[in-house]
Amino acid sequence: MSKNYVRAGMAGMAFAGLMSMALPAAAEKLSVTADLKAANEVPSNKSKGTGAVAAAYDTAIKKLEWTVTYAGLSSAVTGAHFHGPADATKNAGVAIAISGDASPMAGSATLTDAQAADLMAGKWYVNVHTAANKDGEIRGQVIKSK
Repeated sequence: MSKNYVRAGMAGMAFAGLMSMALPAAAEKLSVTADLKAANEVPSNKSKGTGAVAAAYDTAIKKLEWTVTYAGLSSAVTGAHFHGPADATKNAGVAIAISGDASPMAGSATLTDAQAADLMAGKWYVNVHTAANKDGEIRGQVIKSK
């Protein structure tokens, strides 16, 4: 093999090595869910309402996208939110508002690093508020999907 071919090959491998170090880490799209029910409220209530949250978090662009569905609520929806940080036995402030008052409610938001850390640690919950249950009718802790 000529020296020029060897040099070109070595230069190509060095360039490829440098380029691989310059590329960002692979992004992930992580799925999270929540099972919404009255028994999860703090304190719980007697509603027969149920619901679910299906969401995906894109780690590269820090974007959370969600769909919230529900049925059987006692009265009209007056608001819905992601709350946190809190475990399943505590209440917390609103982290992100969920727009809409009819099922399904879909939306997205860009999270801060702190919000993303709390979400991934299971410290967020979704609460759907109604006229009859102003503090929340159905609630569910947001957890990573398996």
